[in-house]
Amino acid sequence: MWAELTSRPLFIGILNLTPDSFSDGGQFMDPGSALAQAHLLVRSGARMLDLGAESTRPGAAPVDAATEWARLEAVLPLLAADLPDIPLSLDTRHAEVAARGLAAGVAVINDVTGFTDPPMLELAQSSSCGLIAMRSRRRGEGFHMPPYGDPAPKGPEGAIAELALIRDRLRGAGIQEGRVLLDPGFGFGTTYLEDLALWAALSRLPSALGWPVDRFCLGISRKRFLAVRAGTPDLPPPGRDGLSAAAHAQAIHLGYRVFRTHAIG
Repeated sequence: MWAELTSRPLFIGILNLTPDSFSDGGQFMDPGSALAQAHLLVRSGARMLDLGAESTRPGAAPVDAATEWARLEAVLPLLAADLPDIPLSLDTRHAEVAARGLAAGVAVINDVTGFTDPPMLELAQSSSCGLIAMRSRRRGEGFHMPPYGDPAPKGPEGAIAELALIRDRLRGAGIQEGRVLLDPGFGFGTTYLEDLALWAALSRLPSALGWPVDRFCLGISRKRFLAVRAGTPDLPPPGRDGLSAAAHAQAIHLGYRVFRTHAIG
């Protein structure tokens, strides 16, 4: 499904339906506010929307499937009615939520845990939807988030190897590779120096993984990596949109085509 969408850069607009996301938590909990933000993203150039109803910010408390679905079920029909030509991606790690989303017309499942949960992998096998599989590091029910400013130098090899495991997991499940985008997972268990090394490795990442450059999804929007790299670590997330746009342009120059983003432009 991705080939026709990635012939030119594809900006997937992030729509957080959470009270505690790092960037805009709580702003779009109300269905009317969520719909208005969806229209804004589409007018700005988003050709897909990614709905998230569980925060994945550092330190966020896990949310159960029932709570997650309750945040989604009022918004999905509004988007389908108002924006019928915009495909929807569902950012979830719960197979129950993913299955309900697919039944409601969602086109893509975006799993930040890389389909490590057997029921999620089984759902991916039994469906024909698009898949975004992200690399992350878990600790129990939450994400492992080490001190971001750890001064110990670390290269990109660990993150690339973790991404290769996800690739091999999906291949081993017999899932057609054309359905899949791999997400390097900037900031998910990585320190600043590791993120910096991973960003510097973007030019060789496709060859290192044997994976086409247009079948990666980069989620770098408003990340602290951009603020630290720019020498403005205290810049709040909404103030990082210019840095995000510059990073997207740099990646587009390298051949990347898909970006999850809070703002386009």
